[in-house]
Amino acid sequence: METKTLSLHHIIKEPTIKKDKTPVLFMFHGYGSDENDLFSFAPELQDELFIVSVRAPYPMQPYGNAWYAIYFDAAQGKFSDDTQAIESRDKIANFIDEAIVAYDLDADNVTLLGFSQGTILSYAVALSYPEKIKNVVALSGYLNEDILKENYDRNDFSKLNLYCSHGSVDQVIPIDWARKAPLKLAELGIQTTLNEFPVGHGVAPQNFYQFKDWLSKHL
Repeated sequence: METKTLSLHHIIKEPTIKKDKTPVLFMFHGYGSDENDLFSFAPELQDELFIVSVRAPYPMQPYGNAWYAIYFDAAQGKFSDDTQAIESRDKIANFIDEAIVAYDLDADNVTLLGFSQGTILSYAVALSYPEKIKNVVALSGYLNEDILKENYDRNDFSKLNLYCSHGSVDQVIPIDWARKAPLKLAELGIQTTLNEFPVGHGVAPQNFYQFKDWLSKHL
């Protein structure tokens, strides 16, 4: 199958085990990366998955892409462009709908896998539009409540499952930020824990095998 031209650039891997309904996993990379980064996981993931790895919409110089700008200010330190992040949140939500139609995928079995900035967006999409999402694998990110849809806390989260992990010595996104996510999710009735690994801003092999096992139970 050829990759279709949709609103966001992406690459695909078709399932090697075909089912009547095809579950889909969308990958969202981190700041300064591209669609090839997380795609390296694709051959090792479940054979029944249709995998779509998406490129963020804002190109960076000299290379790489971002879901939203991050600014560095002497007074404020590092801060995010939340307006851009909200735009990307809705671009992703729309793209998911497009891809499901274009590739004939199961709209009731959608998994988001994000890393870093891609995780921040995955949280935002899943909590703003939980009717679209079944599972989230949230790697090395945090929950930014400022980019969630207004009145999101009234949504029905009963079908949403989350796996969260973080490096305990992450120098890019502090572990303390990540630890807040399960607490906030519990307030919404979503039970999850943060799985911590003794690494920096990356995915340890044991982290990969843990979330792969988690996925097997939730597809």
